[in-house]
Amino acid sequence: MQEEESLSFNEIRGVRLAAIASGLKKNLLDLALIELNERAVCSAVFTQNNFAAAPVLVSREHLKSKSCRYLLINSGNANAATGDEGIRTATRCCQSVAEMAGVMKEEVLPFSTGVIGEPLDYQKIQDAIPSLFKKLAGDGWTDVARAIITTDTATKISAREVEIDSKKVKIIGIAKGSGMIQPNMATMLSFLATDASLERDLSDQILFETCEKTFNRITVDGDTSTNDACVLVSTGLSGVDCNKSPQLELIKQGIFQVMRNLAMAIVKDGEGATKFVEVRVKGGKSKEDSRNIAYSIANSPLVKTALFASDPNWGRLVMAVGKANAAIDTSKIDIQINDLLLMKMGQIEKNYTEEKGSVE
Repeated sequence: MQEEESLSFNEIRGVRLAAIASGLKKNLLDLALIELNERAVCSAVFTQNNFAAAPVLVSREHLKSKSCRYLLINSGNANAATGDEGIRTATRCCQSVAEMAGVMKEEVLPFSTGVIGEPLDYQKIQDAIPSLFKKLAGDGWTDVARAIITTDTATKISAREVEIDSKKVKIIGIAKGSGMIQPNMATMLSFLATDASLERDLSDQILFETCEKTFNRITVDGDTSTNDACVLVSTGLSGVDCNKSPQLELIKQGIFQVMRNLAMAIVKDGEGATKFVEVRVKGGKSKEDSRNIAYSIANSPLVKTALFASDPNWGRLVMAVGKANAAIDTSKIDIQINDLLLMKMGQIEKNYTEEKGSVE
């Protein structure tokens, strides 16, 4: 198992983490706990899938309490399509953590990922919680990154230091995801923390806007998971107030870099993926039109097969652009792969050859 990047640091002040093998998966880390300091600010975005899993529903409700002390994450079972029993199980898991920590159950957010439709084994989680608390440590990010993966072939972790007011502010993020990747308002599962100080409203805004620019701009298979969630925690223990510019802009850029790295890692680890492709659309009448054209290209099975085979069949790109739900003037369309121009003003570029196309 390889980490996505080498970390120059592996702790965020105010965050402790642990991961163990509870038995939900065979002989693998599958249960994680993240503890946050009392004054930590927690923001989250969740899947828009109508079949949102039980932990998503419970986390949404608990987040209304404005106080979050623990994140409980399991892999191996999604606790999705499990009805009221699934909600009761997720709530009981929160209650078990709360009783051990001496907090309210609403201060615990549950997250699950794995097989859909099977009941989550509450007993295995309950039995493992004391061991999780004993293992809590500041340098547990890598173990937690391993514990949350399912079909992933690699862990996904990214970190950045940002200098603000002559102090080093730290950001660490982890993610999992390989299939069911076309998020809508969130990602598969991702957890980020910074020791910057952010107010809740600003934290919410940063997370939403950055998700829109990163996790909401990726696709592997065009499917949105039932369990997608992305969490941003700010502990404030760096002593750096980032609630006003220019500090706000600096922390936003650092968080963007971490989330972009994680989003790219998810695509590169996509189930069956052999190539990483970035689609850029410029000059659309609106952002929505440009986004629709980009996804029409990225999700096209015919485009994917051409890319897989390095087949210079640029007509498939034309097809994908043309079928997009967008206002398009075909006489003004240019299509380019890297530095190679294929189409100019709606017609094949006169110097283009298939030999050049296959190289790109």
